[in-house]
Parts: sequence; C-alpha cells; structure tokens
Amino acid sequence: MNRFIRRGFLGALAGSAAGTPLLFLSTTGGPEFAVAIVAGSMYAACVPPARGAYADSIMAGAALGIPIWGITSVILLPLLSGSHMAWDAVGMQGHFAPLVGWILFGVLLGGILQIVSEIAEIRYGPESVPASPPSTNLTRIVILGGGFGGMKAAEYLEEELGSSASISLVSDTNALLFTPMLAEVAGSSLEPSHISVPLRSGLRQTHFVRGRVTGVDFERRVIVLDGTGTEGRELKYDHVIFALGAVSNYLGLKNVERLAFDFKTLLDAIRIRNQVIEMFERADRETDPGIRRQLLTFVIAGGGFAGVELAGALNDFAHGIFPDYRNLNIEELCVTLVHSRDRILPELSETLAAYALEKMKQRGVTFRLGARLVDAQPGLVTLSDGQISAETLVWTAGTAPNPLIRTLDLPTNARGAIKVDTTLAVLEHPRVWALGDCAAATDSETKKPCPPTAQFALREAATVARNICAALKCAPATDFHFRSLGALCVVGHQTACAELTVPFAPTRSLRFSGLLAWFIWRGIYVSKLPGLERKIRVLMAWTLELFFPRDIIQTIELGGKDTHGSRAASSRNA
Repeated sequence: MNRFIRRGFLGALAGSAAGTPLLFLSTTGGPEFAVAIVAGSMYAACVPPARGAYADSIMAGAALGIPIWGITSVILLPLLSGSHMAWDAVGMQGHFAPLVGWILFGVLLGGILQIVSEIAEIRYGPESVPASPPSTNLTRIVILGGGFGGMKAAEYLEEELGSSASISLVSDTNALLFTPMLAEVAGSSLEPSHISVPLRSGLRQTHFVRGRVTGVDFERRVIVLDGTGTEGRELKYDHVIFALGAVSNYLGLKNVERLAFDFKTLLDAIRIRNQVIEMFERADRETDPGIRRQLLTFVIAGGGFAGVELAGALNDFAHGIFPDYRNLNIEELCVTLVHSRDRILPELSETLAAYALEKMKQRGVTFRLGARLVDAQPGLVTLSDGQISAETLVWTAGTAPNPLIRTLDLPTNARGAIKVDTTLAVLEHPRVWALGDCAAATDSETKKPCPPTAQFALREAATVARNICAALKCAPATDFHFRSLGALCVVGHQTACAELTVPFAPTRSLRFSGLLAWFIWRGIYVSKLPGLERKIRVLMAWTLELFFPRDIIQTIELGGKDTHGSRAASSRNA
C-alpha cells in the first residue's frame, strides 16, 4: 500500500476518534467533527510516524489544535453560516469551549495516531521503502546550507532514498535557526537555545559537515571547504544543492555597515538584547538628560516583517525592564522604525498595515516613513529628511544572496541570485540545484518570482529532492508551483496581524488581527518548531512571562560593539 494512502487512512481513523469531544463542546459539532477527520488525515499524511514518540506527537497535536480552532470555529464556520465573526471579548467567550475541544482533539489525535501507526506497523509491517536506484555505487548528494531549505531537502531525501544514497549537509553552524522567533530572543522572551535545533541530531542518516564552503569545481564535481575541520578540504558530489540563504545588504552604505547591528543570526539577536541592556545601564548613571535620551533611542531600519517584529519586541522589552532602573524617565525611551515607503509591512494588505501602525504607535513606537537611511556616525543616524541622535542602530532593510555565489561560475541575476529553470535546476549546470533566498526561482504556473520566505523555501526543497530522486530513476522532473498560505506578523504585546489564503480560492484571503491573530501566530509556530524539547521550553517560557519580568542579565560580552556603538573588528570575524 502506498505510504501516503496508509497514513491518510490511519489519520482519518485517529481523527474520527479524537474528534468525539467536539460533538459535545461545540454548538456546530457535526461540521467540526468532519473537519477533525480531514485534519487528522492530512496531518498523518504529512508527518511520518516515529516509533515511541508519544510525547512529541501529543505536543505537536495540541499545538496544532489552536490554529485549527481559530480558522474553523472562529472564521470559516461563521462565514459559511452567514453570521458575523466574533472579534470582541464577549463574542470570543462563546468560543472558549470549542478551543478546549480542539486542544483536546490535538492531544488525542497525537496519542491515538501514534498507537494506530505502531499497531499497523506490527500487523502489516513497516511502510514501503522506495527501491534503490540501479547503481553499484552510492549516489553522493551534497547540500550546501543548514537553513529551512537545506534541512528540509535532507529530510525528504532521507525518507525517499534511505541508505541507497550518501547524503551530506555542509553548514558553518551546527544548528537550524528558527528565524520566525528570532525577535523573541532579541526581546528577551525566549532563550537562544529555545529556537535552535542541532542539525546532527535532527538528521539521522545525513552526514553533517561543519565548515565553510570556499569554492566549487563543477568539472570535477568537488566542493572545496575552508579546511578548518577534520573533514578535509574537498567533498565530492554527484548532485549538489545550493541552499546558502542570504546576508544583509547595506546598499553601499559603508558607515551603516560598520556601525549597525545585523539581524540575521542568533548571535545578532543576542548582541541586540545585550546592547539594549547596556544602554539602560549607562543611562541609569548618566546625569545629562540629552545623553540619556540618546542612549535610550533605538533605531530600526526597515519596515518589513523583520523590522516590525523587532521594533515591537524591543519596545515591549524596554518598557518591561524600566521598573528596574529607577533613575530613568519613561518619556526618554524612544523606539523608532525608519522605512523608505509610505507604509509598513508591504507584504500585507493596507488595512492590516494601518492596523499594525496604529497599534504600535499606541504602544509608544515612533515611525519615520518615506525616509531613507543615508549615513551613520557614532551616536548619530542620518536620514534623507533629518537626523536622529541614537547609540543603537539595527539594519533589516535589505538582503542579498550569499556572497560565495558571485565567486562561482554560475548564472546569476542582478541581485546575485542563481538562475534556475522551473524544476529548480541551475541553468547550463547539470546535477546542480538551487533553492531559497539564493535562487531566482519562478513559479511554473503564475510565472511570478518566488518570494524569499521560509514557506517557499520548504516547498522548493521538497521539489528539488523529488527531482533528484526522479533523476536517479530516469523519470521526468516536476515543475515548481506553490501558492502562499498567507502571512503572520506579531507587532507587539499580545497583538498580531494575519492574512491567510482561503483554501480552494487562492485569490482570496482572510484578514484578522489582535489577540486572536496573536494566538494563531504562537500556535502555528510552536507546531512548526522542530522537536518536543523545544516546544516544551517555548511554551514554558511564554507561560512564565505572564507572571515574571523579563531577564536583564547580559549573556555575553559586548565584544561586537565598542562603547560608542561602533562595530569591533572581532565581531565581523566571530
């Protein structure tokens, strides 16, 4: 039996059993029970079973129940019945019982699905494994980059090829960073280890190589490493996947590049958090009000998702730690977001962007819209329409593909991204593939460029892995096509914006905001966070945050910046 059909049947069986509480805890039990069966089938088809992983399955199912509740009980069913969605506090109280039911459904789904999967394995044997390609030697597949795309490609290849291929992943860090929660680390809501997953433990059959790629010899099919590790300086391949991601692009602003904090890596988030604490410490002993205001002014350049989420997180963090600094005045705090366009969040609709702007203003964030960052000096940020006295500047306004790509003999576009065809194969380079931020991919149906987001990188990784498997079996390749599922953005204290694509109507979207969107944001991302341990740590941290103030201990030395805010040379080489 096809493993997806088998998983889907078991998921429908588990969903029907787990959905029983919905018949009693919901006023529209029948439709929600049908949704439970479909959700169970789809969940089981997408998630491969793992023997003995009861706790992980239960936690993942419980986290999944929250967004299903929001989409089904709060949005879709009221719309289909012709009634109004309940957005106020009184209306949401009526949805509390369905929320309990969906969380209970998720818990039961995870446990029951684990039981029936193991029973099926004992009764009918393990899932069928694809036949090995007709070759006496193992095919060597090398993945460059350990981000979402690289890890997803490795997981898919492990599942499809098993031990019939040699899979290697090369990354200069040994962990996958869950970037959607990076602002929570900078805002001291989460610890760095909460959003980092070790690549070695996450990939069971993939050979992990910690190192930095310095070159690729396409004629000899060899990856050249920096030679600092024990793996040697060369790594041979039969197929290579470029999933190197992107770096900050300062658009030629040398002083900004020298002085501003990046916001791409875990170390960047830690440095930003420590910088905020350091500025408060210095301001607490400063007697000059003008200098205190300069120390307590934090400028974020860029009004996209990264900049808005970081501005909201830093604003909440700064307001939360103010009671610990009794010599300071809250009026001296200023978190400013600079954006060159006339509105923030261009990825969302105008109504949601306006809502986010208004809510952040109410929380104390100031905005300089229609202004470009043109220069920076220690203690001074220069814009196209004026200047801001600030010791802290964070850059989120531009990215570019990994600079390694420009050093290789690969076709690139004006941004420096690798040109690929609709199957994500690199043009004029057989057995070379590219995905994610470093690839100039185009949707095969809409003919539009694919945005550099995690959800697209994950689907591109699955397409590349399928096409490599097809190439090994001499089968035709698959064109890449994917429509965005929507976008989520948290803008501050228990407030978020969401725009979800309507199933079976991709040209329409559901827009909602506020506390409900914040719950859905947290529910979706906790469910996507790899590993049981990380899920539990994040849920515990969020729970403790409701009762205790945020930590103000600096976890590392401020070696990345000197006392005037300039970047030390050591930070660039860290």
